[in-house]
Amino acid sequence: MSGLGGLSSLTPRQRALVEGWLPGVEVEADLGWGLVDTVVLRVAHAGETLTVKASGPANGHLVREVRAHREWLAPWTSIGRAPVLRHADVDERVIVTTHLPGDLVQGTPAAADPDVHRQAGVLLALLHGQPSIVDDDHEARENARMLRWLDGEHRIAADVESRLRGLVAGWPTPPSVLVPTHGDWQGRNWLVHRGVVSVIDLGRADLRPAQTDLARLAEREWRGAPHLEAAFVEGYGADPRDTGGEDGRDGWWRLRVREAVGVACWAFGVGDEPFEAEGHRALAELLA
Repeated sequence: MSGLGGLSSLTPRQRALVEGWLPGVEVEADLGWGLVDTVVLRVAHAGETLTVKASGPANGHLVREVRAHREWLAPWTSIGRAPVLRHADVDERVIVTTHLPGDLVQGTPAAADPDVHRQAGVLLALLHGQPSIVDDDHEARENARMLRWLDGEHRIAADVESRLRGLVAGWPTPPSVLVPTHGDWQGRNWLVHRGVVSVIDLGRADLRPAQTDLARLAEREWRGAPHLEAAFVEGYGADPRDTGGEDGRDGWWRLRVREAVGVACWAFGVGDEPFEAEGHRALAELLA
């Protein structure tokens, strides 16, 4: 178990589980972002490269990731475009998956490649195309969640907070169609290997409206790049933001406001100032 201190970043119980699943495992690289209590390790075992992910007991990301692997990833794993779950212990918050080759799209020329965005659209349509449910209470829950963010510590200005509270009090709560979503659909969770796009990190996967997976793209990769947005929609086959009905794109606007509040508050809590600034910028633009 050589390299990078072995599995010392895991709890004793997590380490025992991994060593039991993968006797003689060797750690090759630490792939974590360092912002939350999630450990991501690239490891070697029996001639194969794998990924070990672990977190603290209060972190729900591993729970969501296991559910995604078990219930929703077949459209991707069947064509080799997402990791395959090998081992999991939800109670101890530790999993092992296959490791996909490739380079992260974020921060590389691939981020500005229309074909990458077209492929991302194709992949997302496969995920969203699985059985859906209608939820009468989704919008009300999301509004309440935004208010909980505002009840906590943040740096949203008092006058902006007051306006947000006034807005949400008057928002409609129509029924929502929920589908399996990735939850963090953007270039930092796409890999490119020999021109082919694959997907990683399902820690935010859940049943949500399809358009939620476009929120971070709209605030990041597509700003000033309508050709990338068009390529994505071409790959997807339609625009999930055009939900039709009386609510129309108002639902997309409400979603983006809630997302901006969540970003500003969450990023403040973990000390990610650039991400926090992104949330404040989005709020200013949306409320202008």
